[in-house]
Amino acid sequence: MVRLAGEYVLQILVSIANGLTQADAAGTNHRALYGRFLAANPDFFALTERRTTSYWACYYRWKYPDFQRYPGSDLLTQFHAMAIEQSNRRLPRNSPARRARESSGASGPARQ
Repeated sequence: MVRLAGEYVLQILVSIANGLTQADAAGTNHRALYGRFLAANPDFFALTERRTTSYWACYYRWKYPDFQRYPGSDLLTQFHAMAIEQSNRRLPRNSPARRARESSGASGPARQ
């Protein structure tokens, strides 16, 4: 399913998200399996993340101007969380960062 998350067909992304219900809760076997796989294969995950982002930019940006509203973004966020839980380390993000809230009152340049 991780590889399919890097495909351009929106229905595939939605189906994957619907199929990950067993991996939603922390501590489940499915979540641990995905997390271990992603943590052990960071280059593969980075490629999948870049592909998801590229397909969004090419085919779906008009429908989802904010990447965080694109179904593929939610999958990547879930995958990152799974990998972090299993490796106890952060993986680099290869997709657009979540925007800081305008009302945060923070001044200065945004962190990346």
